[in-house]
Order: sequence, then structure tokens, then C-alpha cells
Amino acid sequence: MSDEIENEDGNELEQDATALLNAELEKLTAENAALKEQALRYAAEVENIKRRAEREGNDARAYGIQKFATSLLNVADVLQRALGSVPADISDPAFKNFVAGIDMTEKELAGAFEKNGVKKINPLKGEKFDPNLHQAVMEQPSAEVEGGGVIMVMQAGYELFGRVIRPAMVAVAAKSAAAPVKNGYDNGAAEGEHKVDTQAE
Repeated sequence: MSDEIENEDGNELEQDATALLNAELEKLTAENAALKEQALRYAAEVENIKRRAEREGNDARAYGIQKFATSLLNVADVLQRALGSVPADISDPAFKNFVAGIDMTEKELAGAFEKNGVKKINPLKGEKFDPNLHQAVMEQPSAEVEGGGVIMVMQAGYELFGRVIRPAMVAVAAKSAAAPVKNGYDNGAAEGEHKVDTQAE
């Protein structure tokens, strides 16, 4: 009889120990899963931070020259204006050499711009006005260019790796005047006549 009681007590103790161990195992398994998830989240966050830092570093390198390039745009403008004002017929050889030197300097500067990702925005006559690349300085009627098209470029623009650092200053062709909007009292009456629209809407 005492053996049976001992066996029962032993079985109960064994079952209690197994239940405790199973509960502890479940708790540890859940804790392990939570820690794994947290570790994955931290790893993803670290990867995102690394990618963001890399992107910001690339942007800093790419656009680090923006301020410097912008300050050189005026130099490019002056050189282009100087070349634009050179007379067509030059007889003096010294002046011819001087102009050739300015031309070479302008080309060298344009090459340096190109090498460093600075691209010129110089729309052609008739090209559609793009507010992302161009700045309209004036609007005038034109028989040659369709309304909303570029008539002439007053100052070339520049972009650095696709980002506009100075828009091109342009004159734009005026769009044709639209027909005046009629009101309720203007319903086709001849000048001098006073017709009133009595129809209810």
C-alpha cells in the first residue's frame, strides 16, 4: 500500500517537474523568439543607418562642389560675353591671339565643368518653356515661335548631376490672346444695341 502511495507521489512529482520544465521551456522559447526578432530589427536598423550614411556621403561628395561651381558660373558668363562681343573681322595678330586665349580659357572651364558633373542648360529657339529648367524673364509676341516656346536665351543655366543650380534666363513667346468671356448681358448684340438675357437658367 505504501509502495502505491509512493509511486503515486513519485508520478505526481514527475508530472509536476515535467509541467514546470515544459512551462520554463515555452517561456524560454518565447523569449528566444522575441530576442531573435529584436536582433533582426536592430540588424535592419543598422543596415538602414549604413545605407543612409552612404547616401548622404555620396550626396555630400556629389554636391560638395555646388557652391564652388556656382561661384564660377559668373566667370563662364563673362568669358562668353567677351567672346560674343569680338568683331567678326580681326586684322591685328596680337588681338587675334588674345581672343584665341580667351576662347581656350572658356573651353577649358567648360571642360572642367563637364568633368565634374556641371552641365549647361541652353535651350534652343522654339523649345518648350520648362519651369524646372528655365526662368522666364520676359514674354513677347513672336511670329516664328509658338506660344510658350523659348525665343532667346539671355543667360545660360547650369545643373549639377541633374539638380538645377541656376535656371536659364529666357524670353518666352506670348500665347495668343483668348476670346473674351461673355456674360449674361453680352449675347451677341451689335455694338450700340442693348439686349438683355431674359431666359432663366
